[in-house]
Amino acid sequence: MMPRPISVLLTASFLAAGLLAALSGSARADESKRIGAVSTTFRILGKNDKVVVDRYDDPRVAGVSCYVSRAETGGVKGSLGLATDPSRYSIACRATGPVEIHGTLPENETVFDEKANIFFKSIRVNRMYDKEKRVILYLVWSTLALAADGSPYNSITAVPLDR
Repeated sequence: MMPRPISVLLTASFLAAGLLAALSGSARADESKRIGAVSTTFRILGKNDKVVVDRYDDPRVAGVSCYVSRAETGGVKGSLGLATDPSRYSIACRATGPVEIHGTLPENETVFDEKANIFFKSIRVNRMYDKEKRVILYLVWSTLALAADGSPYNSITAVPLDR
């Protein structure tokens, strides 16, 4: 049997990785929540690097929407869903209507949890409730199962319950 050229093996590997990414679910935010994106770095092959802004509505607090900006890595790996995006985020949550709490809020609860790549990384938004000041806090952070130093990059925002 003749050995296959390296380029054929690499192409087959990229196709298999792309199929794996498609079968494992989307590694990106649900497009219906995407507000917009700005290209930051031009890539000859694959998608450009971007900063994207997604909106998440709190399911237990009506009238609150959170806007999370984050980086998406482009290129060939990013186009196939294999790139690891930087763990740097910004969050701004605002009252977009009358704020109504459904039920009782725990002191700390994960509100959103989304895969950021096909392996281990997730983007999470936790809601914390400061009963004394009647303020809801939202913290965006990431998980990475193999990270030794945790997730040092994060961002926080607050929504007062009384206007």
